Amino acid sequence: MIRPYLLAAVGLTSVLALSACDRTNEGASVSINADGGNVLGAINGETGEMKIDVPGFQGSVKLPKIKIDTSNFDLNGVRLYPGSSIKNLNIVGNENNGSDAGSGLRVAFTSSAPPLIVRDWFAQRLGKVGYKVHGEGANLIGTTDENKPFRLELAPDGKDKATGTIVISG
Repeated sequence: MIRPYLLAAVGLTSVLALSACDRTNEGASVSINADGGNVLGAINGETGEMKIDVPGFQGSVKLPKIKIDTSNFDLNGVRLYPGSSIKNLNIVGNENNGSDAGSGLRVAFTSSAPPLIVRDWFAQRLGKVGYKVHGEGANLIGTTDENKPFRLELAPDGKDKATGTIVISG
């Protein structure tokens, strides 16, 4: 059931790679995994190399580095904190007797504000779109509007910046 979603995501990744080219030294890494962790598609943010390995097709191509920012990503309309950029995007899907166990989304990003400001910004906006979250230190814990486990982990990155990871399971 999840394979069509992942194949569409591989196609989307290719389109994203071509439409969000960035020639700076920073780039985002993107990977799509399924069936127990097998990589179906990946873009290396440091080298720009894109690999695809799906039934019937396998290959790699070198692309310009891509930069994914707040205009390229949202959770039910909630974008990343202004000035943020994505470092790593990982989509995992497993077909386990129709179960979503082991599947989910992981997004690592950097932000232009300290952790508590980013946490409060997300808490306010995610609550308006049906997420049920609460603060736990600098982190947000809870569920999405579809009752899937949600976690936002934040850590300081210097004096006025943060690194974060969004994890949605199932």
